[in-house]
Amino acid sequence: MVRPRFTKLPQKQQQSILQAALDEFAAHGFHEASLNRMIEAAGISKGTMYYYFDGKEDLYTYVARTGLAGLFVRVGPLPELDRGGADEFWSVLEGYYLNLLRALAASPQLAALLRGWTAASGTPSFQAAQGDLEQASMPWIEQALATGQGVGAVREDLPPSLLIAVVMGMGQAMDIWLMAQQPDDDALPGLASSLIGMIRRAVSA
Repeated sequence: MVRPRFTKLPQKQQQSILQAALDEFAAHGFHEASLNRMIEAAGISKGTMYYYFDGKEDLYTYVARTGLAGLFVRVGPLPELDRGGADEFWSVLEGYYLNLLRALAASPQLAALLRGWTAASGTPSFQAAQGDLEQASMPWIEQALATGQGVGAVREDLPPSLLIAVVMGMGQAMDIWLMAQQPDDDALPGLASSLIGMIRRAVSA
C-alpha cells in the first residue's frame, strides 16, 4: 500500500516517481520491470522508494489506479441515462464505453501498463486494490441498473445482487481480454458495440 507520506510530497516529485514507474512497467511488463531502474530514473535512493511504497507490487497498483483515475477524468462523467427508453439507455452506455476505449488507445503507455494487470493479479497488494476499485464502482453500478430498470432496459425478475455480479463478472472478463489485445482505432466502435451488447443480452428486460 502506498504510504500517506508519498501524497505529502510536492506534486513535481510525485510525478517524477510515477512517470519513472510508468515508463518501466510499460516498457518491460510487470514481472520484468526493474525497481532499481525506476529508482535510478526517478533520481532517488532505494531507501527513499521503500519509504513511500512497500515494493514493486504496491507501486504498480498505485500507478495503475492513478492512470485509470486520470483516464476517467479525461473522458468526463457519464451522461444521464434516464432521458429516453431502453435503446437510448444502452446507446449512452455504448458511447461512453467507446470514449473510454479511445482515451485508452490514445494513452499507449497506460495501455501497455494495464496489459500487465493479469500478471500482477496474484499479489496481495493488487487484490486489495482490486477490492477497493470494485467497492468504489459499486454505488455507480447499482444506480445505473436501477435507472435501467426504470426505463425498461434492465430486467427486474432477478435480485439486484445477482445482476451486479453478472455485470461485474462480464466487465472484468472484457477488461482482461481487451488488455491482452491492441485493437486499432477502426475496430473500437465494433468492439464497444459487441461488448456492451453482450451485457445487454444478459441483463436486458
